[in-house]
Amino acid sequence: METIMSSATYRLTQTHRRLDDAIAQELRRRLPDSLKLLRLKRLRLAVKDRLTALMRKQPR
Repeated sequence: METIMSSATYRLTQTHRRLDDAIAQELRRRLPDSLKLLRLKRLRLAVKDRLTALMRKQPR
């Protein structure tokens, strides 16, 4: 069974990936900014929560 990703799901997935990349980039810095990391991680969690809620609503 093939799953078709909605545009909202796709956008949230892309946003989550960009936040992952931003977190990884910040962690590679010599002195990572802990407040920036906290903000990025909270945003990533919020996106993940929205993505999970959206996927639960989609018909199987």
